[in-house]
Amino acid sequence: MLLSLRIENFALIDTLDLTFMDGLNVLTGETGAGKSILLDAIDVILGGKALSSMLRTGESRTLLEASFSLTPPLNTWLADTDIDPLEDDVLVCSREISAQSTLRSRFRVNGVVVNKQQIGQLREQLIEVTAQGQAVQLGRADRQRQCLDGFGGEPLLKQRQQVATAFARWQKTTTELNAFRQNEQQRLQNIDLLRYQLQELDAANLSDPNEQIELEQELQRLSHSVELQQQSYQVYQLLYEQDQGEACGDLLGQAESILTDMSQYDSQLEPILELVQQALTQVQEAGSLINAYGNTVETDPEQLQTVETRLMELKQICRKYGPSLADAIAHHQTIQTQYADLTGEGQSLDELEQAAAECETNLQQACAKLTTLRQKAAQQLEARLLQELKPLALDKVQFQVGLQPISPTQNGADHIQFLFSANPGEALQPLSESASGGEMSRFLLALKACFSRGEGVGTLIFDEIDAGVSGHIAQAIATKLYHLSRHHQVLCVTHQPMIAAMADAHFQVQKQVVTQGAKSKSTHSKKAAERTVVNVTSLDDQQRRQELAEIAGGQTTQQALTFVDSLLHQAGQVRQSYAHTNGNGTTKPKKAKKRALNSA
Repeated sequence: MLLSLRIENFALIDTLDLTFMDGLNVLTGETGAGKSILLDAIDVILGGKALSSMLRTGESRTLLEASFSLTPPLNTWLADTDIDPLEDDVLVCSREISAQSTLRSRFRVNGVVVNKQQIGQLREQLIEVTAQGQAVQLGRADRQRQCLDGFGGEPLLKQRQQVATAFARWQKTTTELNAFRQNEQQRLQNIDLLRYQLQELDAANLSDPNEQIELEQELQRLSHSVELQQQSYQVYQLLYEQDQGEACGDLLGQAESILTDMSQYDSQLEPILELVQQALTQVQEAGSLINAYGNTVETDPEQLQTVETRLMELKQICRKYGPSLADAIAHHQTIQTQYADLTGEGQSLDELEQAAAECETNLQQACAKLTTLRQKAAQQLEARLLQELKPLALDKVQFQVGLQPISPTQNGADHIQFLFSANPGEALQPLSESASGGEMSRFLLALKACFSRGEGVGTLIFDEIDAGVSGHIAQAIATKLYHLSRHHQVLCVTHQPMIAAMADAHFQVQKQVVTQGAKSKSTHSKKAAERTVVNVTSLDDQQRRQELAEIAGGQTTQQALTFVDSLLHQAGQVRQSYAHTNGNGTTKPKKAKKRALNSA
């Protein structure tokens, strides 16, 4: 429930502090007096769009603050948002708007800065605004669907969420299936290309990235085998066994013998002797190895041809898949994976078609269940709305929620349309085409009444919901608003004295032109300055009587006051009648009535 509203420097308001009551709070005043400014302020506090024109002329800062009574859901929201509650069990929402180089604003809840998304979540629990302009919105199919689903309650809304989830899954699998089909030709072409490459690379039997280097070395050896045999024999002779002259080994042997004799007389020669002995040993070993090598080198034309053929094959592979053999081996591994993905290790066309069919079946089943819940909710809404419309001078009205099957969407498989006829004998027509402005206003009010008994927002705001009606219809709307105010706090902007007479609290909105003193910067002299301000006054009984007379007849003559007294008397009868019923037209049990009389 909205407890109070504080406004500073907003539009035509300098400073304003208002305290609201439980029940029906009415705002009256002449057209253009500024009644909508108060509603705009509440809207801006709770996330509405801020405009630079909202700042009072000459001011650079606006402060708006609204206090609400705490409820268990609001306490839960505060806990989830890590905001501490205030000691007096009040929730304070504020918004500061400043305009310097750019327009800036900041939301606070209990003094803690919050973002717009959070204030939007909070707004859903605090207020709900109904204006005559919503008749246009109510004529839209999507708005009518939202109304029906909201009336159906939590089971229906949960099922609609399941439909949305099923639709998203079906849409995803269908998209994948269509993409798979569209790419099928390209996929088959890729398979043929990869298959050819795999056959070629598999046949090449690639495994060692150094194979090409080793084969090139082998080719050099086989190509020069004769030269290698001859040269190894020459080296052997030079080292170990010379046909003509002495070999290196023979010379080293002679040097060893001489040094051995010399070292007997001079021990300083022993290190030299050791070096010569080592050299002799190494020459002998080298001779033995080169001799063995020469024996192994053979001319092998067949092996030479094999190596040359393999090298040609590897060079061809490298030109196509390289440039190096290691690159070709890596490419081989890559296309093996790609081929596996395209030929069955990934999802096949049959698997995608089956998945899409299963998702479509699940979606249809979810939509069918949602349709059943909507049909049940539609019957209940029809009966409830007709009951709420009867006291609003629409007792002969016909109303039906039409559900027509459509292709499944994220909102189900139903086209929902409100059908309406205010006159007996006339066929049902779409609400937006058949209801007049006054009938639409009453329809909106009745629709709100259908939702009023359950848990919801604490404050309902009606902005000139009575526009276009008069006489007994206005009285019917007044009675309905009063009934609504027994379950919710109601703020109502009205021009109807019958509605204003039902108020628990009555506020008069006036626009005045005031004269303020101002100093001239050049002369420092005072001069008069006129400003327009909006004032809001909470009326006592006598002031309220005068205001009702003004609304009723534009004057405060005795005749108008007499009419006002009759309206107040009639309002008292409505209150008394409601006190003896359950608020739905049924009489309270006699036992409860007896207790009330005893209490009185």
